[in-house]
Amino acid sequence: MTFSDVDDTHLGVDSSSENYNSLPHVPQELDMNTVSVVQDDSFTVRQAVNTFGFGKFQAKLSLFTGLCWMADSMEMTILSILTPALHCVWNISRYQQALLTMVVFVGMMVSSSFWGYVSEQHGRRKALMVCAFLLICCGLASSLSTSFIWMFSLRGLVGFTVGCVPQSVNLYAEYLPSKQRAKCVVLLDCFWALGACFEVVLALLLMPTHGWNWLLVFSTTPIVAFACICPWLPESAKFYLSKGKTEEAYSILRTVASENNKSMLLGRLVLEDSSNEESGNIRDLLLPHLRNISLRLWLIWATCSFCYYGLVLLSTELLTISRKSDVSRTDPAASMTEECVLLDTRDYMDLLWTTFAEFPGILMTVFVIEKCGHKNTMAMQFGLFSLCCILLTVFWTQRIVLIPLLLIARGVIAGVFQAAYLYTPEVYTSGLRSVGLSTCSVLARLGAVFTPFISQVLIHSSLTAGITVYTMMAIVAAATSFLLPCESHTEEPKKNKRKVEPTLFLVC
Repeated sequence: MTFSDVDDTHLGVDSSSENYNSLPHVPQELDMNTVSVVQDDSFTVRQAVNTFGFGKFQAKLSLFTGLCWMADSMEMTILSILTPALHCVWNISRYQQALLTMVVFVGMMVSSSFWGYVSEQHGRRKALMVCAFLLICCGLASSLSTSFIWMFSLRGLVGFTVGCVPQSVNLYAEYLPSKQRAKCVVLLDCFWALGACFEVVLALLLMPTHGWNWLLVFSTTPIVAFACICPWLPESAKFYLSKGKTEEAYSILRTVASENNKSMLLGRLVLEDSSNEESGNIRDLLLPHLRNISLRLWLIWATCSFCYYGLVLLSTELLTISRKSDVSRTDPAASMTEECVLLDTRDYMDLLWTTFAEFPGILMTVFVIEKCGHKNTMAMQFGLFSLCCILLTVFWTQRIVLIPLLLIARGVIAGVFQAAYLYTPEVYTSGLRSVGLSTCSVLARLGAVFTPFISQVLIHSSLTAGITVYTMMAIVAAATSFLLPCESHTEEPKKNKRKVEPTLFLVC
């Protein structure tokens, strides 16, 4: 998730104002035993959600958002499987492979602001419904492609459409109680990992016998499921309030209270007043007291994305190279003429194990953060990732060592993302938190754009040179992480000091 994917109202600042349109009086026949009264006769969406807590409503919304997140993850994972297959079937060059991967990230990067605008004007629910429909169409159309140009164009449209997926997280965050946000960050990370594993399972079942066309068709499964449940997806209550539709907003909150078996608040529903919050822009991130922090975070986010997606693509390429090495040992004459080697069932099983490593990596990161803090966790994980890369240059021909190294590297680099998500909001003031996260997301997407040219092009010219690039980037990021301030640091004046809540802000 992206340029302006985080709404300031999701950053944990609760306030109320009487200057906005309020709800009509509650009907007289309302049972007074089923409502709660707030002292100042007004309440905000955030106050209501915190009062209702985490219940059945949030559990269902977690599933809805998780399906979106799985679809995003699968579209990213399929790039590591699709492009090598097209290299064999269509005889596309290595540079065309990299371009096919790059165009998806470019589409996501340029579309984020567009989908943010659509969501602000027409609501997140409608934007997500359109996104689901377009993603299904583009995915199915991709399976019918007969040339590189068509596939390139359709994959670009897929990336453009996937840029809307973060809006599901903003909608999800709006209905999450403050105390449950950190846990839900881990939950969404698990859905991401589940999507990646599901994609590899589909490849295991379909690629050896049915080919890439059917893989693209069945890869739309999560987004089709999401499209089917869209009629039950709630709209943003804050969106309704901003458009003066207070009755609709109040109705949604009554649904939340009912499904969570809580009493509905009695009073006037008002829009949160952010007029007292300082607003910021990118220039503020480069002020003298924040310049070093911002530059270091930008480097860390860019490197994390560069290394994560690089490893996803690199895993398939290394398995392919390893297969060629096996062929060379068994039949030297065949290996000299066979440039393309398709992955078999064994390769996909190994790829599944390396993908599954994200689950323990995420859980281990949570534990290490509690013991060592965010910045030290990031530094250690970058260091371990660089060590794995160094060993890969030595043992890439020995599969018994190659798979464990890829597994460890995948787990730790996925964990770095999680630590960065939780650390970044804590070093900015409330007015700069949103723009700070958004700018970090831009740099992360930029890192993803360039990584295919290393993992899919340079790696075949010089395996050592390609892996060394990732090694050096990780070492620099590890050193940069150590130089970050402690996570308790904040520049916010004491008189305006507020409790910083964990923020839902994820990058696909």
